[in-house]
Amino acid sequence: MCSTDGVYRGDKLINLKKIASEALERCKERYVPVCCSLLSEEPLIHSFISVQGVLHTVTGYMLYTSLTFKYVFDYHHDDVYWCTADIGWITGHSYITYGPLANGATSVLFEGVPVYPHVGRLWEIIEKYGVSKFYTAPTAIRLLMKYGREPLQRYDLSSLCVLGTVGEPINPEAWLWYYDVVGQQRCPVIDTFWQTETGGHVLTPLPAATPLKPGSATCPFFGVQPAILNEHGEELEGEAEGYLVFRKPWPGIMRGVYGNQERFESTYFRKFPGFYVTGDGCRRDQDGYYWITGRIDDMLNVSGHLLSTAEVEAALTEHPSVAEAAVVSQPHAVKGECLYCFVTLKDHKEFNRTLMEELKRKVREKIGPIATPDFIQNAPGLPKTRSGTGILHFQFLPTSLLSLLNSSVSPLFELKCVLAVCVHNHPIMIKIHPVFFF
Repeated sequence: MCSTDGVYRGDKLINLKKIASEALERCKERYVPVCCSLLSEEPLIHSFISVQGVLHTVTGYMLYTSLTFKYVFDYHHDDVYWCTADIGWITGHSYITYGPLANGATSVLFEGVPVYPHVGRLWEIIEKYGVSKFYTAPTAIRLLMKYGREPLQRYDLSSLCVLGTVGEPINPEAWLWYYDVVGQQRCPVIDTFWQTETGGHVLTPLPAATPLKPGSATCPFFGVQPAILNEHGEELEGEAEGYLVFRKPWPGIMRGVYGNQERFESTYFRKFPGFYVTGDGCRRDQDGYYWITGRIDDMLNVSGHLLSTAEVEAALTEHPSVAEAAVVSQPHAVKGECLYCFVTLKDHKEFNRTLMEELKRKVREKIGPIATPDFIQNAPGLPKTRSGTGILHFQFLPTSLLSLLNSSVSPLFELKCVLAVCVHNHPIMIKIHPVFFF
């Protein structure tokens, strides 16, 4: 393992060497290192980013990241490429490390945050190194939009040729700002849809080849065969909205989940046999373009990072004061979604600021800083099914509705059907799930 002594994220120093050493010590307890040659389907990486232990193999993953990098970014030998993602995130694996290196790309590597030490940091780097292909997240774009055009006008961005987005669907307003202000209406915006599990881009436009629509991931990459299904597994043709699935595998698709074949099969293939299930909703328009509408399972997308609600709830309930926990998403102007957590405390335990900080620290330690809750609320009675096994999950709760979910929440709910609720003009969908309500 190669590691720096430390890195700065903004003005915060992270002791990366210490973290890496602790990880190695844990590995020594479970593995014996050996040197050997690898076959094409030998394990390459186990990724613990969004789903615990996603397995990618040697040749399939490297082939797919190499091809998608070359064609999606239209890479040429004289280009300077920059992906702003954390190298430890799957985008860092695929499109900072494997894809660019397999193509011999000249790349800019970046550590830190977009607005430190000043709000023009990204534009300064683009000018300094003559970046031609720029790949970042909608979260960063929305953050920089707040500062307007003035910071960009100090720098020469004429080297830019292609702009890309990754991690979550980009809203049309941010897409247009990216295209008009950053790309000066001459750089195509490549809105890429993919997952840790897919290994690389599966829905994406190609520069100068695909007519663009703000907010649409457009069309499938070569060899990828998407479909849209309804709740009964029936394939929908033409204009439609439903579950996004894929018919056939591609080289970069995951091969399993570490130590849990049952989870691999049940999560991705059992709901609709014969298809890979993404867990995302999707709409196809009259031109055959695909629009990602968001998660339809118990996952949250925070700044482009998928987080399991169950995983965050498990971390919260490890605290000795917490009896139960439920996690939902709250719309966030920059991150897209943030975590709103409800906790039921054990008898005689007090809910106060100290406890809130302890709970946030617990989640950070168990999952990572990206999972730090924005809101934690005391809920003496969390709603359940009549059997007591289900927790009520709402998706995209407005503040007006969240404020109603206080200590007066009844612990007993029975929902018989799909309901559409409107609170202060915010439509909220509540629907039945075998284990959770969300």
